[in-house]
Amino acid sequence: MEIKLPSRASELPSPSDFLDKLMGRTSGYDARIRPNFKGPPVNVTINIFINSFGSITETTMDYRLNVFLRQQWNDPRLAYKEYPDDSLDLDPSMLDSIWKPDLFFANEKGANFHEVTTDNKLLRIFQNGNVLYSIRLTLILSCPMDLKNFPMDIQTCTMQLESFGYTMNDLIFQWLDVGPVQVADDLQLPQFVLKEGNDLGYCTKNYNTGKFTCIEVKFHLERQMGYYLIQMYIPSLLTVILSWVSFWINMDAAPARVGLGITTVLTMTTQSSGSRASLPKVSYVKAIDIWMAVCLLFVFAALLEYAAVNFVSRQHKEFFRMRRKQKEQPRQGMEEEMAQQSLNYPGYGIEHCMQTADGLEMDATPVFTELPPGFSLYNIRRRFVDRAKRIDTISRAVFPLSFLLFNLFYWLTYKVIRHEEFQPT
Repeated sequence: MEIKLPSRASELPSPSDFLDKLMGRTSGYDARIRPNFKGPPVNVTINIFINSFGSITETTMDYRLNVFLRQQWNDPRLAYKEYPDDSLDLDPSMLDSIWKPDLFFANEKGANFHEVTTDNKLLRIFQNGNVLYSIRLTLILSCPMDLKNFPMDIQTCTMQLESFGYTMNDLIFQWLDVGPVQVADDLQLPQFVLKEGNDLGYCTKNYNTGKFTCIEVKFHLERQMGYYLIQMYIPSLLTVILSWVSFWINMDAAPARVGLGITTVLTMTTQSSGSRASLPKVSYVKAIDIWMAVCLLFVFAALLEYAAVNFVSRQHKEFFRMRRKQKEQPRQGMEEEMAQQSLNYPGYGIEHCMQTADGLEMDATPVFTELPPGFSLYNIRRRFVDRAKRIDTISRAVFPLSFLLFNLFYWLTYKVIRHEEFQPT
């Protein structure tokens, strides 16, 4: 007679009975009570996977990212031996039936879950009672920024994970030993490069309600300035160079030189305002502010340079006017004396000697009778015009050289010296 032994499959309880026995009503499991109640604290191991790193906004000083948050802890009440599988993947609806850590993001400004096409959550239970809880989140986190080196800056943005209600006597967070922060291979940011070697640490918080566990990760983001070179630096550089064209235009072409100078000044003013439109109203000076201010100073100085040239070129007229004024003073005294004599000798005054063919009076004393030898009217005018031309000639060399020296100092300071100071350690 053949004896049939019961198969192993027939010994396994049904999945519904197994879950009811493990965490259902008949199990005695209470999701309101943490594991090891009144005993040692629960150690929760955390790691995150960065699926995408979104926009980083300077005006609101925050950044957006999409992550898979994974938490793992041990709950002895969920250990099982009825199933041979090392782990069981359960429906996310079972999360309401077990205890979970009360983790929140301390520097969070906004967040949302993902429910397309179903809740993006994972629950896995192991034979020894370990629980793996993974969830997909989109977070907007605060990131205070130091924009002194903008747009050649390196920003450090922090993510802080903290317990809200359990003190360190009940709950402790810690980073996973291997791969605590993972990044998608195809992750790209439009303006930044996420530097390798994220800093992991602890940020334990002490409140008047107790001491709460907190862990943090720091992301080091180096800004790529290609956009700012194309949109700000190169246009302002060309505007400054354009203002130097007036040094080669004839000084007598006042409309051309004044129009060019005013146009470049207004253009630089517009570019300077545009560079600040997407930035917060901070009280300190940024690198882009220094660049725009110096460029505006150069184009304004080029406009003032023509004012100086025009003033110097017209000084010969002032010189003539002053000499005429000096000559008129002794002549007026002589006229008064001769007028007195004409009262006694009518008909012998000098008035008839000062009449032109048109009946207009002429200056009886030449203006240039005492000019130095070799200085004619033409020579004096040419002397002042040469001075004005010399200003243009000197400006052709001084302005480009000064701007070149400023560029060397500016880029050396912000791309080498201060860049090294802000490098993450």
